[in-house]
Amino acid sequence: MNKIVRILGVPMDLGQARRGVDMGPSALRYSGLGARVRALGYGVEDHGNVVTPVRDTLPAGGGRDFLSAVVATGEAVYAVARAAIAEGVLPIFLGGDHSIAVGTVGGVTDAGPCGVLWIDAHGDMNTFETSPSGNLHGMPLAALLGRGAPELVDVGRPGAKLRADQVVVIGARALDREEREFVKAAGVRVYTMREIDERGVADVAREALARLAPFPRLHVSLDMDAVDPSEAPGVGTPVPGGLTFREAHLLMEIIADDGRTASIDVVEVNPILDRRNATGRMGVALVASLLGQSIL
Repeated sequence: MNKIVRILGVPMDLGQARRGVDMGPSALRYSGLGARVRALGYGVEDHGNVVTPVRDTLPAGGGRDFLSAVVATGEAVYAVARAAIAEGVLPIFLGGDHSIAVGTVGGVTDAGPCGVLWIDAHGDMNTFETSPSGNLHGMPLAALLGRGAPELVDVGRPGAKLRADQVVVIGARALDREEREFVKAAGVRVYTMREIDERGVADVAREALARLAPFPRLHVSLDMDAVDPSEAPGVGTPVPGGLTFREAHLLMEIIADDGRTASIDVVEVNPILDRRNATGRMGVALVASLLGQSIL
């Protein structure tokens, strides 16, 4: 595993109607992310925040009105993600909403394919034609798989950045009808909360890692709404019935044991909706588990 961690904030809140995730990077830093990572023996470089558009300077409509701004931010994120992998460091991207992943995943796959663990209550495989809300943070995985608005699909380099066999979704419990149809047609492996309930998170985690065995690197894209709102209330789109505190940590611990994690997203932390920064603190704790913190 890389021993230098590079922290990069992406304070973008253009992907949804609710405000506040632009403060997510600050909440995670305030919760001691850098110190926690250093305590695990890593060197830490904090490169500050990628410059993102201020929402109040943009058209008020949202959705398509923000598309060009999200694409521009994605291009900037792609460049810093690509650079981090080329320099041999492990980047941790602090969102911001999940639309930043068109840049993060795109950039970390620039030098070659890697497996992606998409840990999320939602599928994020909508397009403007299928999305009930039109929110861009529900579209990044579709774009990475080559589906949806060409501007999003082509961020960084033309075309799809992932094949269906490169990505596994864990923790889903809120998929729209058209997303379900796309999942079946494309062959994306989605582990729903029902499957986790029935089989246990350890079995699911190990099977997901085995599925991604052909890839030498893994990117972990952690949306904090994968965790149950009772544990992580500060997210923009909470869905009851998510991962418990211990399930979430066990998932991270098993991924850490695998040893292939080369890049990480932590997204959708919304301090405005949080309780005493509980979600920010949990995000930091989950990153620590993902980087190898253990009980013994």
